[in-house]
Amino acid sequence: MARLPNPVWLRTFEAAARHLNFTEAARELGLTQTAVSLHIRSLEAELGEPLFTRAARRLGLTELGRSYALSVRQALADVALSTSSLFGPARRGILRIRAPISSATYWLAATLPDFAADHPGIPVRLVSNIWDDGPAAGGVDVDIRLGRGDWAGLVTEKLCDETIVPVVRAGAPEQPLAALQAHQLIHILGYEDNWPRWFAAQGLTAPTGGSLYSVDTTVAALQLVMAGAGLAIVLTRFAQGAIAQGAPLRLAGPPIPFSQAHYLVRPERAAAPGAPAQLYLDWLRTRLAADAAG
Repeated sequence: MARLPNPVWLRTFEAAARHLNFTEAARELGLTQTAVSLHIRSLEAELGEPLFTRAARRLGLTELGRSYALSVRQALADVALSTSSLFGPARRGILRIRAPISSATYWLAATLPDFAADHPGIPVRLVSNIWDDGPAAGGVDVDIRLGRGDWAGLVTEKLCDETIVPVVRAGAPEQPLAALQAHQLIHILGYEDNWPRWFAAQGLTAPTGGSLYSVDTTVAALQLVMAGAGLAIVLTRFAQGAIAQGAPLRLAGPPIPFSQAHYLVRPERAAAPGAPAQLYLDWLRTRLAADAAG
């Protein structure tokens, strides 16, 4: 790590430089004037340069001291801002949601303004992940996963069943379902059986040749579709969400049931959800029930 003086000395220096008075700096920091003076002398010895000019009843900054004070003040302000944002008192009221990246992008993010309208004043932090095979995330209030609900050591609650549907770039000509066999099919890693299952549901045989494109997220798959690289099969919820957000896509066939669902997960001995999380979960369950009803 680059050279860094004692942070306590830097904090003392910033206060002394701002007040130009060791006694006032000591009062602000809860130190004695002697301690402030010792910190400054130690910092000057460390740096090898004087930072203050000292005259009878008058304290000033050297040119180096003045420049250094600006840098130290900005650095401390940055640390204070980051600390307040991540760990400060307001954090107790933050709603922290974790979900797969595609679920966050094409579903949950678009619903948050509606939640904010119903429950104003609750800050939301939405974080995402790609794979859902690890332990429950620490530091989150609501952990949503896509899968079969069989994660070891976790309590699960099914939020919603899902279907999958093929999507094509908007503007592509309408074609019979059998014609889709001739198109370049984009595969999502871990879900390579989705295309064969969909074709079988239509009474068709899936192409046997290898796919030119395999990606690890629905986000990447839909980007390829929009670029004209082929067709992808994704969760209907995600396809509809992307289209509602203005993505140049359209559904290319009927949906079929998907073997996985979205679940709420939590460790077996987790504490009960806090107030913001409980509000959000009640709101989300009501919204999903309304969507399912039609």
